[in-house]
Amino acid sequence: MDDKFSPVGSQVKKITTHVLKAMKQAGEKISMLTAYDFSMAQIIDQAGIDIILVGDSASNVMAGHETTLPITLDQMIYHASSVIRGVKNSLVVVDLPFGSYQGNSKEALTSAIRIMKESGAHSVKLEGGREIKESVERIISAGIPVMGHLGLTPQSIYKFGTYAVRAKEEEEREKLKEDAKLLEEAGCFAIVLEKIPAHLAKEVSESVEIPVIGIGAGGGVDGQVLVLHDMLGITQEFSPRFLRRYNNLHEQITMSVQAYINDVKTQDFPNSKEQY
Repeated sequence: MDDKFSPVGSQVKKITTHVLKAMKQAGEKISMLTAYDFSMAQIIDQAGIDIILVGDSASNVMAGHETTLPITLDQMIYHASSVIRGVKNSLVVVDLPFGSYQGNSKEALTSAIRIMKESGAHSVKLEGGREIKESVERIISAGIPVMGHLGLTPQSIYKFGTYAVRAKEEEEREKLKEDAKLLEEAGCFAIVLEKIPAHLAKEVSESVEIPVIGIGAGGGVDGQVLVLHDMLGITQEFSPRFLRRYNNLHEQITMSVQAYINDVKTQDFPNSKEQY
């Protein structure tokens, strides 16, 4: 690999929850991307990504749903199993999907155990604060690492009715700060903060000892996460302020497919060297 594109720190290491905490203490930023299949997971793991999130965003980018709500536990296990087979070094976190943990800590534990046993994943992620505290504690008591998720929580989209920036009002800001401390005390190894003011995210990150990963939460946190299909430019219709596109694969794939179609139609493919 060209040195210019080598991960900072050069040597590849197996990422664990302990390593992530040490990275925060050392001031080393944490990189995190989503993946939903073997091939993509293998590529970004080999590239040196710290955390791979098997996100319920698969509901949007893989299945074409408008929200994350429709994806099932069985489908999340399928995606997680595919990802795990492509990973050697990254820590793999799997979203517990909507309906698999809310309001029932016993069901939450059952769902988390299924993900861990059936996919081989390393940890799970839950959305919410005080309202899911019992579920978080029950899952952690079974030896399963949990990542929290506060701010904009897509599984609650119909409750809030909008994907706008969260925690702009004082009451919600205070609740978010309290929830972050509560999740840390409950045993979470990290927290994702989504679409909240940068100054608040920085304050939260400095108030807890566990890593805080941001998406649309500014640069004052301990790491960043994006949806792989968004940052590669495969999806085109989603363009929030926090998204930086590192490629335009939508255009490149379209051009490649059109070139293939043309070569087939004109009988240029296969040529004499491409047949037996």
